[in-house]
Amino acid sequence: MITRRPFIASLLSGACLPALAQQTPQFQPKQSDRPEAITGDEVGFRPLFNGKNLEGWEGDPKYWHVEDGNLVGEITPDTVVKSNTFIIWRGGRPKDFELKVDYRMTAGGNSGINYRSIVVPDPVTPSNKFAMRGYQADIDGKNVYTGQNYEEKGRLFLGTRGQVTHVLGDRKPVILASLGDAKELASYITPDWNSYHLIIRDNVLIHILNGHTMCVVIDDDKAGRMMEGLIGVQVHVGPPMKVEYRNFRLKEFSS
Repeated sequence: MITRRPFIASLLSGACLPALAQQTPQFQPKQSDRPEAITGDEVGFRPLFNGKNLEGWEGDPKYWHVEDGNLVGEITPDTVVKSNTFIIWRGGRPKDFELKVDYRMTAGGNSGINYRSIVVPDPVTPSNKFAMRGYQADIDGKNVYTGQNYEEKGRLFLGTRGQVTHVLGDRKPVILASLGDAKELASYITPDWNSYHLIIRDNVLIHILNGHTMCVVIDDDKAGRMMEGLIGVQVHVGPPMKVEYRNFRLKEFSS
């Protein structure tokens, strides 16, 4: 028979603590340490698009297909739209997350990556079942708007390229600081593949493109903001165009 005291002593001696002993030791910084770049993605990212078909996504097949492993949105002379339409990822409604994706667009194109969004009725084209309202990391072929935060069918311009803004809801967004000249930042955008990186945490929304911060929005408009929602990508009203997306990766954070 084991008495209570020796039994407890045996637990504290290590019999029930192997998990603690195997934990990865916490990083201990040194004075010589500085932030460093990493190669590839941090742990925790998962793919959203399989590169083979539209499994997990929902949109009008008239405008969306898979080509050469890429998610393609295309408007032809025979399929010109009267309203913006999206293809929507149906795998969840992310709240706090990082999203990474590459895109390439024709010169006259217009698109965007919506997040924390909802599907809404389209009064212009009632048959369009894929209209969205919500935050958008904007993209256009002429790079007038690329990088900005534009709330589709909502509060519109929340922060343009080169701005850190504060959104309160009772007035226009306020510029807090500059990230650089909008034209200079546009010079980092290529006519070929570009890499978007969105960091969305609580009410801070950061748009990074090709390693350069394009826009930061601090949204304190509690009545107007969305704290979770759908992800989708857009084909925009306008002339024939083509936009390609690849390497969708998502990393979610628990509250």
